[in-house]
Parts: sequence; structure tokens; C-alpha cells
Amino acid sequence: MSMQIDPQWWFTAIEAPVVGALFWMLHGLRRELHARIQRGDDRDSDALTRTREDLAQFKLEVARTYVPLSLIRDLDRRISDHLIRIEEKLEDVSRTGIAAAQAVRRMEERE
Repeated sequence: MSMQIDPQWWFTAIEAPVVGALFWMLHGLRRELHARIQRGDDRDSDALTRTREDLAQFKLEVARTYVPLSLIRDLDRRISDHLIRIEEKLEDVSRTGIAAAQAVRRMEERE
């Protein structure tokens, strides 16, 4: 008595689990690939952030050491003097406006 196994049964018994295992492997590979890409993006993002911070610190250090303190003081004095002149002009305009308004009021009272 020889046992005959139907080929359809072999396909069902062997092929279905193999296809399932292949699908599971592809799914795992895809998930791992996405995780690696995300980790790579995070590393790139961290490196970019560190580079920006280093550049900002370098710019600040250059600004501190490149310009002599005497030049900064001179610039500060010149700006302050200019602001005082502007303030005096504004006060003169304000006084003139107040005087003009008072003169108009007196003229209206006389009429």
C-alpha cells in the first residue's frame, strides 16, 4: 500500500506557512528599516543642533574679541550724544507746540 498525498495538500501544508513566514520577515525588515531611518534622522538633527550652537558660541566669541573695547565705548558715547541731541530737539518742538497752542487759546479768548 503506497500512500499517495495529494499535491494540493502539499501546497497548502508547506506553501502557506512559508508565504506567511516570508511576509512576517518582510514586515520585520520594513519596520527595522523605518526605525533605522528615524534614528539616522534623530542623529542628523542632534548633530545639526550641536553645530548651530557651536556656531552661535563662535560668533559670540568673535564679537567679544574682535572689536576693541575702546571702539565700543567710543561708539556708545557717540550714540548717547546723538540721542541727547534728538531729545533736545524733541523738547524744543514740544515747547514750541505748547506755546503755539497757548497763543491760539489766548487769541480765541480775546475774540
